[in-house]
Amino acid sequence: MIEASKLRQIIEGALLAAAKPLPLERLEALFMEGERPEREALLEVLASIEADCAERGFELKKVASGYRFQVRQELAEWVGRLWEEKPQRYSRALMETLSIIAYRQPITRGDIEKIRGVAVSTQIVQTLLEHEWIRVVGHRDVPGRPAMYATTRQFLDYFNLESLDQLPPLSEIRDLEEINRGLSLDEDKPAGRIIEFPDPEPDAETLAADEEELAAAAIGTRPISEILSAVDATLGLQDLPDDYEDVDAVAGPTADIAAVDADDAADAIDSALDENDTAPIEEADKVLDDDAAGTEPDADTADDETPPDNP
Repeated sequence: MIEASKLRQIIEGALLAAAKPLPLERLEALFMEGERPEREALLEVLASIEADCAERGFELKKVASGYRFQVRQELAEWVGRLWEEKPQRYSRALMETLSIIAYRQPITRGDIEKIRGVAVSTQIVQTLLEHEWIRVVGHRDVPGRPAMYATTRQFLDYFNLESLDQLPPLSEIRDLEEINRGLSLDEDKPAGRIIEFPDPEPDAETLAADEEELAAAAIGTRPISEILSAVDATLGLQDLPDDYEDVDAVAGPTADIAAVDADDAADAIDSALDENDTAPIEEADKVLDDDAAGTEPDADTADDETPPDNP
């Protein structure tokens, strides 16, 4: 028979070396038939180890798969800095699906969709299966025979649970949701400080621009007849008889100016710009005056404009 101190050392070493929790059956299998301790002795050693870890940074934790040493949860903030990569974060949809399976197992995918009100992504179900948090435990005897899902021991181990009985009751969760909705966050908010600045006094340019905008906006509300009357008054056409039709007679020189030979005037101006001489510009002005008066350029001017023959 192995002594108690030696038995304790063996159990502690086995728990530290194991990569997963060890059940009592696996701990008993560490010993030969003639030296195997009683189960009560194993439980006493495990209880002693658990008590000695009370003031340490790690603890002996019993989960669904057995016993294991693990770092205390309150130290995760510091111990987690040993690893550069950040822990994986799971979506809200995935956690909702897993919670529904945990509380309503066994359950089909269609039932989950009815509870959530939205479709369950195939990727979510596949992720839960790959983590071994859920498994297929059967098929419902209905057309299509949908698979029925339930949680696993790995699910309990990951969340430090011995059994599903340690899950919080749904009544407590509902009460917590009602409390959160009933909280008034406005009471905790600090009073905001409002700073009021005096309005700047408008300058003369701003006032003029505002008056122009108001005048332009007022035009759209005036009758078309009033607008046309104002245009006629501006152009001096309000005194014309109703049966007047000869626009050229009234326009006078204005109508004749429209008949000016624009090509001759343009050529004269271009010549003045090229030769940096004002004489052609004067000739262009004379052409415009003669055309406006209805006369032709005199012979002397025509002769002067004729370029000399090349020798």
